[in-house]
Amino acid sequence: MWSTHKEMFLKGKSSENLGLGIGAYGYYRRVVENQKDTLLNKIINVLEKSKNTDKEVKVVKKAIKEKQFSKAIKNVKDVIPESLYINGHNPFILLHKALSDGLHSQTDEACLEYASNIRTVLVAFSERLSLALKNETELSKAISNLTNKKFTKAD
Repeated sequence: MWSTHKEMFLKGKSSENLGLGIGAYGYYRRVVENQKDTLLNKIINVLEKSKNTDKEVKVVKKAIKEKQFSKAIKNVKDVIPESLYINGHNPFILLHKALSDGLHSQTDEACLEYASNIRTVLVAFSERLSLALKNETELSKAISNLTNKKFTKAD
């Protein structure tokens, strides 16, 4: 997930480590907004693998076409699978809340705290997406192997 925006993410982490809250917040905000489509496409994969309705997939595809991050998030907030929730919270709602406040109205210290929270939630969200996709792939393969396996009677 980070490959295309790894440098920006690392700049955010570096800014965070240096205590540069506004800088870290700005970098992480760009990473989240630029990764919107990637995250949503992975959510489509999770929805398809977990046998959700076409309606949910259509909602996410519509959100991908939406240019404004906040509108896209509002559109998909009700179709995110609970398996992707973090401590019972929708990760997109958490990220949207952190990003919608805006860095112009905050102190550098507040931006540093927001930046740390954004990074933590984004990394956890990415890990949950990867795990959900991996688990479904492994499960599908196991089911396929078991249904196609011809068992022979042991002597």
